[in-house]
Amino acid sequence: MATSSDLLRGPCSLLMATLMLLIVHAQGITRHYNFNVQMANVTRLCATKSIVTVNGEYPGPALVAREGDRVLVRVTNHVAHNMTLHWHGVRQLRSGWADGPAYITQCPMQTGQSYVYNFTITGQRGTLWWHAHISWLRATVYGAIVILPKHGVPYPFAAPHKEVPMIFGEWWKADTEALVRQALKTGGAPNISDAFTINGLPGPLYKCSAKDTFKLKVEPGKTYLLRLINAALNDELFFSVANHTLTVVEVDAVYVKPFTVKTLIISPGQTTNVLLTAKPFYPKANFYMSAAPYSVIRPGTFDNTTVAGILEYQKPGSHHSVSSFHKDLPLLKPTLPRFNDTGFVTNFTSKLRSLATPQYPAAVPQSVDKRFFFTIGLGTLPCPGNATCQGPTNTTQFAAAVNNVSLVLPSTALLQSHFTGESSGVYGSNFPVMPLSQFNYTGAPPNNTNVATGTKLLVLPFNSSVELVMQDTSILGIESHPLHLHGFNFFVVGQGFGNYDSVNDPAKFNLVDPVERNTVGVPAGGWVAIRFLADNPGVWFMHCHLEVHTTWGLRMAWLVLDGNLPNQKLPPPPSDLPKC
Repeated sequence: MATSSDLLRGPCSLLMATLMLLIVHAQGITRHYNFNVQMANVTRLCATKSIVTVNGEYPGPALVAREGDRVLVRVTNHVAHNMTLHWHGVRQLRSGWADGPAYITQCPMQTGQSYVYNFTITGQRGTLWWHAHISWLRATVYGAIVILPKHGVPYPFAAPHKEVPMIFGEWWKADTEALVRQALKTGGAPNISDAFTINGLPGPLYKCSAKDTFKLKVEPGKTYLLRLINAALNDELFFSVANHTLTVVEVDAVYVKPFTVKTLIISPGQTTNVLLTAKPFYPKANFYMSAAPYSVIRPGTFDNTTVAGILEYQKPGSHHSVSSFHKDLPLLKPTLPRFNDTGFVTNFTSKLRSLATPQYPAAVPQSVDKRFFFTIGLGTLPCPGNATCQGPTNTTQFAAAVNNVSLVLPSTALLQSHFTGESSGVYGSNFPVMPLSQFNYTGAPPNNTNVATGTKLLVLPFNSSVELVMQDTSILGIESHPLHLHGFNFFVVGQGFGNYDSVNDPAKFNLVDPVERNTVGVPAGGWVAIRFLADNPGVWFMHCHLEVHTTWGLRMAWLVLDGNLPNQKLPPPPSDLPKC
């Protein structure tokens, strides 16, 4: 009797194997990761501290998958802090239980608990990232997500010689959890960071950090794909490589029409893929790859330092493994824009355009079912219990709000409360669709800067097309706010300065090839308009990705209802979902 292995040896075996391979390639495969959250001792800037890490690595391990793959990440919490992880920019279609923001889609994993994040990467390819999504633990708990195209699908640009993730981070000598606790207690602003990092390394411009420098070794004439991620907590960053240009080909895991710049801007939460082509001949020099902050607030209130890595060329005839870094070679530095150069930022962001090709269409909602107008900005709350505090005045503490509502996180998760129908006493469904009191948003601020507090959601019917205008305010000073929407990409259809004009501004919207992304900067003293299709049932967090502003309450959540069809409904939670 023929066994299955005998059958496989027959003439059909090759055909069967090929067919199986094609099916696997078409459907994607399941990838398993084990993430152990554990403490590790790390030395930077001549000081050692114990930090929270995944698998003892800082930054954490890269998660690599292909478009269409299913990803299972088993996370076990071995530290004394509560923990959740967020897969930033992953669409999470009908997998909201795996999104990760604490008290929004899940209760955190307590010490000793595990949870399996289970999601499929659908219709996305490029660079995203993962990070802790509770308190300020993402300061050290983060890593890259690299999504390769499906097998046999090329990039819409020439294939690079090599791909290199470069993650910008932010480092404090102090314990960041103690830092944020102290700030919340005093009502003041938390201490600014001591350094920026590239792949966890501060580099030669900080004291005693020359040995902790990220170095990229290139061969003359070859092209490199740099997968840039801004994982800093509170700073948008300019980035430039001395004497080289960067061709932007993708942002937030969406291809863009390529354009070439000397310098780019990248906000916390955003990713940018750039092509760097090495010079055709050995240049007899080394080159700084530098990043420094963009901020319109006054110096002294942000970390105005520069992080540098070094681009070095392989010497002709030298072996790959031999370092070509020679101290006697000239070391060239790029010129970065001034820290408050809003004009540069506007010029750069206006160049971002979707490919909008038959293969990579820009599915911009052409009609709108729901229109919303949100003010985005800072404000105050009275000091607790008539104490004095260290806010803007000694009787107020810093706060931040969307439409003057500063979100208070509940003690149980919003998604579970919604799913079980037990929302009473947890949240209200009455988030304001526009500011309750209108004022000259970018003019002289009102006398009363106090914000309201509450836990309110904005309810959207399934598949409704949404247009949202986000308006910066001048309360406590204008500022650029990188807003991140969970569970969706959106199209950036318009932006401008001053107050949004609902009569004249929509005529200038780009509904043909606007950039599609998951995190967008609300311009300092201006507004941005986005559109998206609410095709993903669940509760979806939207917040400023400057951690200090999120802590102060610059956050809200959308509740997208189920559709009528089975594939338009949120499945029940997994059995291992942590409990509060």
